[in-house]
Amino acid sequence: MEDLEFLSIFSSSNGFKMGMISVLISMAVSSVFLHRWRQRNVKGPKTWPFVGAAIEQLMNYDRMHDWLANLLSESKTVKVPMPFTTYTYIADPANVEHVLKTNFNNYPKGEVYHSYMEVLLGDGIFNSDGEMWRKQRKTSSFEFASKNLRDFSTIVFREYAMKLSSILCQASVGNKEIDMQELLMRMTLDSICKVGFGVEIGTLAPDLPDNHFAQAFDTANIIVTLRFIDPLWRIKRFLKVGSEALLDQSIKVINDFTYSMIHKRKAEIQEAKTSNKNGKIKHDILSRFVELSENPDNNLTDKSLRDVVLNFVIAGRDTTATTLSWFVYMMIVNPHVADKLYHYLKDFEEDQAKEEKISLVPYDPEDPKSFAERLAQFASLLTYDSLSKLSYLHAAITETLRLYPAVPQDPKGIAKDDVLPDGTKLRAGGMVTYVPYSMGRMVYNWGSDAASFNPDRWFNQEGLFQNASPFKFTAFQAGPRICLGKDSAYLQMKMTLAILCRFFNFHLIPNHPVKYRMMTILSMQHGLKLTVTKRSG
Repeated sequence: MEDLEFLSIFSSSNGFKMGMISVLISMAVSSVFLHRWRQRNVKGPKTWPFVGAAIEQLMNYDRMHDWLANLLSESKTVKVPMPFTTYTYIADPANVEHVLKTNFNNYPKGEVYHSYMEVLLGDGIFNSDGEMWRKQRKTSSFEFASKNLRDFSTIVFREYAMKLSSILCQASVGNKEIDMQELLMRMTLDSICKVGFGVEIGTLAPDLPDNHFAQAFDTANIIVTLRFIDPLWRIKRFLKVGSEALLDQSIKVINDFTYSMIHKRKAEIQEAKTSNKNGKIKHDILSRFVELSENPDNNLTDKSLRDVVLNFVIAGRDTTATTLSWFVYMMIVNPHVADKLYHYLKDFEEDQAKEEKISLVPYDPEDPKSFAERLAQFASLLTYDSLSKLSYLHAAITETLRLYPAVPQDPKGIAKDDVLPDGTKLRAGGMVTYVPYSMGRMVYNWGSDAASFNPDRWFNQEGLFQNASPFKFTAFQAGPRICLGKDSAYLQMKMTLAILCRFFNFHLIPNHPVKYRMMTILSMQHGLKLTVTKRSG
């Protein structure tokens, strides 16, 4: 009898539990249904309870920039709720100006961004705020304004553009397949290390040696970018598994290389001081910071110098190489622009030769010696002043940056509650991101041909190059944080592309996929595989 009573009570209890579970499941399903029903007329990504838009972001991760462009074409401001924060994406120049200039102090990099990127960029200029950022920017702006650095940069950029041209000449002989993006990454890495840090690392040597630093830097860049939509990254970090374990390995390679560079420069400066009372042997950026570190009041440790180095590597290497890669691709898919640029450069060459009263060396593309002599002669005509005359090339580069900005999106923290000019309310602790990739494709910013590659859009009715507002053309940011290296970047790109577009034709490998990969810089996921041929006179 007691057993029957026990079974009856157990059965009743179990039934109650099952009933409660059914009720909870029904409530959860109803909650999800109601949540989705309320969103039926809401613009922007669809969200789910608790996880926000994380599922949709993960589903669109490989095409994130185009996903955002589609959303921003329907609404100039898009809110994307995530589990621990809310991202607000903006593409309207008025909103961008408010964030980058009008209320600048309210939109720092922020603790969230800093925590994601700290392992790679530390407290460098691209990952710092307040007094630390101002001090670095002041020192860096002093260096970029230096005539010594400008003149030295011109020489170095010409030197490495010539090295790249030599490799292309060799590739043209046997119709050899090359990865143009890889070559450009090597060229810009070599040049930024030479200009910025006084170091010759030789990745663009003819045998193209492996460079573990560059490979580790790319890997680290990809992984820290993934953190922005991976809610589990902190757990992976704690357990040292998956992508975060690979990140640790990459950071070790990066740090070993960077600290060895710093120690080498310190030793060179110390040796110079021993033999030279002035103590200055180079004008590079790292040397400037090393000298500042000798003053205890500046609080610059080896870790601080490491952060300086890596921030300028990502600024001077990845962004420039990426833009050059997309430019070459634009020339391939827009052959009419490539031909126009070729004839434009030929006219420039003849005009400069007349101005300097020199005779151009006749050449035959089939004759390596005469071709190399003519290419070297043309390169010698490319000076800081003469490059400023190349307005059509400048426009073609700018048009490339409009459609393929090196930094496709740039998030900022929100210090205090605020309201954007369009009425959008922003909450403290969230993130607001202006999106150069989307902005360059918006009809409301650039007109009905916004998606077309058209360098002529940058000229006014008098045929003069006309800059757009930096809050509309945001490839170099705007306001107090506007890119210090803008002129230097244009200098290297014009030096390199003037030579390449004057003497070479590029042909994409059939069926080679050209698409971006998700990282802080808009590089190509599969590289840029092509063959090259020499242009005739």
